Amino acid sequence: MKIICIGRNYVAHAKELNNPIPKQPVVFFKPDTALLKHAKPFYYPDFSNNIHYEAEIVLKICKNGKHIQEKFAHKYYQEITIGIDLTARDIQDECKIKGHPWERAKAFDNSAILGDFINTSSLKSINNIGFYLTINKQRVQNGESKDMLFSIDQIISNVSKFVSLKQGDLIFTGTPSGVGPIKIGDTLEGFIENQSLLKCEIK
Repeated sequence: MKIICIGRNYVAHAKELNNPIPKQPVVFFKPDTALLKHAKPFYYPDFSNNIHYEAEIVLKICKNGKHIQEKFAHKYYQEITIGIDLTARDIQDECKIKGHPWERAKAFDNSAILGDFINTSSLKSINNIGFYLTINKQRVQNGESKDMLFSIDQIISNVSKFVSLKQGDLIFTGTPSGVGPIKIGDTLEGFIENQSLLKCEIK
């Protein structure tokens, strides 16, 4: 199982971090040790003092595939959820300045918080999914999948040109604007279409 992440997939988020708008999906990976699920708490590590939340729609690949055409991509997933891509922003900024990869900032243990999955058949449209994140019951991020630069099916098609997809792989599809820092004592809760699917305490 691998965790595939898409960066800068919402224009407003790219702009809030002063990043250029990509012409193709920006892809990076997290190891399976980054997964944090079943509402387990996240323990703030000592290597960063500026970790940010990034709420995202996450899909689970349901069968193996490579060189998947966009028109067939919908056959490769049946479940989605909301996830949080935690980013050590201070480390990421340092990596960007030095031209280094982002792994230290993105792939650390428990940096991929995962909610409970729901079947895509329960949604009105996969291309117009509403989702949001609250911290201590205050809404901090709102997103709609229709605002993605690259749709879920386009992401699957593009990524599968380079990397074979396997059953159980996860794809984090990018975050909308509104990212910000977490702190010890926070409670994060993620929703898709007003259904709570994710909860995580920061300790």
